[in-house]
Amino acid sequence: MNKISIQNLSLQYSDGTESLRNVSMDIRQNAVTVLFGPAGGGKSTLLRCLNRLNDLTEVKSSSGQVLIDGKNILDPKLDVVALRRRVGMVFARPVPLPLSIRDNVTYGLEMAGEKNRIKLDEAVERSLKLAAIWDEVKDRLDDPAIALSGGQQQRVCLARVLALQPEIILLDEPTSGLDPISTGKVEAALQELKKSYTIILAPHSIQQAARTADYAAFFLQGDLIEYDEGKKIFTSPKEKRTEDYIMGRFG
Repeated sequence: MNKISIQNLSLQYSDGTESLRNVSMDIRQNAVTVLFGPAGGGKSTLLRCLNRLNDLTEVKSSSGQVLIDGKNILDPKLDVVALRRRVGMVFARPVPLPLSIRDNVTYGLEMAGEKNRIKLDEAVERSLKLAAIWDEVKDRLDDPAIALSGGQQQRVCLARVLALQPEIILLDEPTSGLDPISTGKVEAALQELKKSYTIILAPHSIQQAARTADYAAFFLQGDLIEYDEGKKIFTSPKEKRTEDYIMGRFG
């Protein structure tokens, strides 16, 4: 079942950069969809379109539609705050707030008006378990999040997103600065999370793309070149440009 339908989406920044050109694709519910390709291909721009973060950048022109459950989220009248609760995002660098681990996770809920301490504590445990870090931090929830390792900080940032119980999770190179063990823990968490969430990942390497993708989309200079099941893309791509990139002939 499709969760997101992107239809003829184009976007050009004010500096003249054309980041997306007539992109159309349907994104499946409860799956990991990977966006991969060389830098500047449009992957991050597409992610930012999905929760309207591009509203905060200098965009010269954009056209097309992005439908989530059939509703166009690019409609100017849409409640963007409500959208960002439904569509959470984890960035390349962990950005823990200068607060305790517990307060990092509950921050979004408290900003949304939740004051019930029992509900907040339940959200902390649930979210940290989903982010595969509960066992590592359950006895130090009042310690500053900044004291954690980079890999732990990233999983706390993931838990902060999960606390709001979004429907869709966007991840932009979430393990680019992490060691292999931490990377493995984040990837394992994503495989569990896809049972309940729709996940869209721009990975930091072709190897990660191949390991994690249920579906994969290859982007090159703003164009969607090929989109298929991950195992098909990474073993028998239809497009020569996709094959050349996967084989390391450019990039």
